Amino acid sequence: MLTSILFAVQILLLATFGFVVAYLFVLSILAACARTPARPEPHTRRRFAVLIPAHNEEFTIIPTIQSIFRLDYPRKRFDLFVIADNCTDRTAEVSKSRGAIVLERTDDLQRGKGHALRWCMDRLLSQTERYDAFVVVDADSVISSNFLYVMNCCLEQGAKVMQSSDLVSPQPTSWNSEMTRLGFVLYNHVRPLGRQVIGCSAGLRGNGMCFAAEVLRSHPWQAYSRTEDLEFGLHLLLKGIPVTFVPDAGVLATMPQNPQLAESQRARWEGGRFPVIKKFASPLLQEALLRHSLRCADAFIDLVTPPLINLMALVSCVLFVTVVLYVAGLSSMLSFALIWTIVFVCGFLHMFIGLYAARADKSLYKALFHLPRFTIWKAFLYLKLVQRGETKEWIRTTREPAVAHEKSAKI
Repeated sequence: MLTSILFAVQILLLATFGFVVAYLFVLSILAACARTPARPEPHTRRRFAVLIPAHNEEFTIIPTIQSIFRLDYPRKRFDLFVIADNCTDRTAEVSKSRGAIVLERTDDLQRGKGHALRWCMDRLLSQTERYDAFVVVDADSVISSNFLYVMNCCLEQGAKVMQSSDLVSPQPTSWNSEMTRLGFVLYNHVRPLGRQVIGCSAGLRGNGMCFAAEVLRSHPWQAYSRTEDLEFGLHLLLKGIPVTFVPDAGVLATMPQNPQLAESQRARWEGGRFPVIKKFASPLLQEALLRHSLRCADAFIDLVTPPLINLMALVSCVLFVTVVLYVAGLSSMLSFALIWTIVFVCGFLHMFIGLYAARADKSLYKALFHLPRFTIWKAFLYLKLVQRGETKEWIRTTREPAVAHEKSAKI
C-alpha cells in the first residue's frame, strides 16, 4: 500500500515540477538556436510617446532621461513624458530641467504604477497630438540607443505590442544584484527568446514595453496589481493580442547592492504573482484546452512556474527524499532517483545554456556560486512575506544614498 502511494506521488511530482524543468530546458535550447530577426528599413518614422512613471526618483531619473534624448531616432518624432506620481521630492523639477515634459499626478486613493500609466495614456490619447505608439521605461533604467528604431521596424512588420530585453546593469561586487541579474537574463531574455521561436507570447515585463496606439484605444490599460505588467500582458493575450519579443533592443536597470534594500522589491515580485495566478490561471487553461491554444498553454505554464531557485530547491528535496527511501529498502525508488537526477541536471543545464544563448559575460557565470547564499536569503524573505498583507501602493525600492548622490554629481 505504501509503495503504491509513493509511486503515485512520484508520478504526480514528475508530471508537474519535472515537466516544468524539462520545458525550461527546451526553451533554453530554442533560445540558443534563435537568430536575431532581420529589420528591413521602415518606410515611415512613426511618432512615439515615451513614458517614465516615477515616484520619488530625483536621484535616479537623470541618466534615464539622458539616455532617451541620446536615442538614434529623429528628435521631432518622439516626446518624453515623466509621470511624477504622488511625488514628495524634486522628481518633477529635476525632470523639467533636463527637458522632459512633466505630468504631475496626486491621488491618495488610486496609487501605483498601473493607475499612473492609465491616467497618462488617457490624457495623451484624447489630445489632438497623435502618437503612433507608446513606450514605457522605468525611472532607474538606461535605454539602448537603437530602441525606437527597432520598435518602429517591428510596428512596420505588423507587431502591436512589444517587449524589449529587460536586463540589469552588472555589479560584480554585489552578490545580491548579480543574482537578480542572472534571474533577469533567464526570465526576461532567454525564455521569451525561446518562446518567440515557437510563436508564443513573450509577456510583458514592465520596463521597455511598447504599445501601438490602436491597441491602447481598444484595450485601455486596466492592470493595477503589484505586478501590473504581467497582468496586462495576460489580459491582452486572452484578447488575442500576443506580445512580440524584441531581443535586439533593451533597457538596463540598476538594482540595490544591499540585500536589505532589495527586500521590498523582491517581496513585490514574489507576492504579486499570486493574485494574478488566481485571476488568470483558469481562463488560460480553458483557452489552452478548449481552443487548443499553444500560446495560452505556454502562458499558463509560465504563470504557475515558481522562481527557478525555488524550483531547483524543490527538485533537490524530492531527489534527496527519494534516495533516502531507496537506501531504506524501497528498491522501486531507484528508477525515480535516476529520473530526478536527470531533472536536476536539466535545471542546471537550463541556466548554463541560457547564459550561453544570452552571450553572458564571465562575471554572470561566477554568480552561480552564490546560489546557496541566495536560497537562504529568499527563505528568510518568505518568512517575512507571510507576516505581511497585500498592498497595491507604489512602494519605491530604496537604493544606496551614496550611489544615488554619486550619479547625480557626475551628470
